[in-house]
Amino acid sequence: MTHSRRSVLRRGAGLAAAGTATSLAGCSDAATGDSGDSGEFDAGYAAFFTLSDWANRVAGDHASFEDPVDVGQLGHGWTPDGNLAADVASTDAFVYLDNPEFSWAQDLAETLESDYDTVAVIDGLAGLEEDLLDWNHSHESDGGETGHDDGENQSHEDEEHDGGRHDPHVWVDPVFAADIVDTIASGLGEADPDNADAYADNAAAYAEELEAVDAAFESIADEAARDVAVMAGHNSFQYLEARYGFRLHSPVGVSPQNEPTQSEIADTIELVNAEGIDAVLYDRFESPTLAESIVENSDATEALPVTPAGGTTREWNDDGYGYLEQMTEVNVPAFERAFGAQ
Repeated sequence: MTHSRRSVLRRGAGLAAAGTATSLAGCSDAATGDSGDSGEFDAGYAAFFTLSDWANRVAGDHASFEDPVDVGQLGHGWTPDGNLAADVASTDAFVYLDNPEFSWAQDLAETLESDYDTVAVIDGLAGLEEDLLDWNHSHESDGGETGHDDGENQSHEDEEHDGGRHDPHVWVDPVFAADIVDTIASGLGEADPDNADAYADNAAAYAEELEAVDAAFESIADEAARDVAVMAGHNSFQYLEARYGFRLHSPVGVSPQNEPTQSEIADTIELVNAEGIDAVLYDRFESPTLAESIVENSDATEALPVTPAGGTTREWNDDGYGYLEQMTEVNVPAFERAFGAQ
């Protein structure tokens, strides 16, 4: 596997770059190459909520996967605690996305590959490299540059991540989601050949459920009363735009660090009124304040949450929501309303 961000870690080193001072060699199971007491393939970690959900669906009764990210948080831009490295090294598999937005997972994956060959390291983006969309963190709205950027911090960030940035939110596209699920099944099958057929069957069954999500978004695109909706927050849905021809206007752009100017907010309000937009979307993991302000100052009537499916909430956990439920119970109806497809 080729990493887009190379760690300087070497054999015996701790995961300092991943936010931990604990050396993997300090874990007796990992240091001896033992992935658990049973000696069987039965446990692993995945880098964030959706990957964990998918890995568990693929694994079925044969293994269980844990999401290390706390409820209410997202896996990209996250920093693990000092125990995660040893915990992962003592299991059988690690599922992640080889993207600089998950730099902690990249560092962890590289060390596992170098030092702990009993842990299967599965990159969900394998085979999708040519399909990734560029993610320009400069402040932009509807593809137009506004001249705002992060200055020295942005330059440092670009240097830190080898200069190339791709939008990591590929999983919001249900077609690419099926590809990632298949990659997980293949990786688990290679690590646990006795159950490879079961993993493949589980992935195929899940892909059929993803086809229903794909069909729902296709229907929205076909029945939409307008070709544009407003996303009052950073845009994590570029892959849906590319797949279905949606257009999401955001006064923020793609970066959570950007702040909209008053003129950009005014332009957004003008667009809402001109297009007859009733519902303004916002990211469930961000503040609804901007969306509510646009609604209050426009002809729109409501602000609706959508989810980039990069994490979960306590409410969704209590309701048993996985990726499919986040898409079908939250995103599909919100997109229907925002695009006037009801």
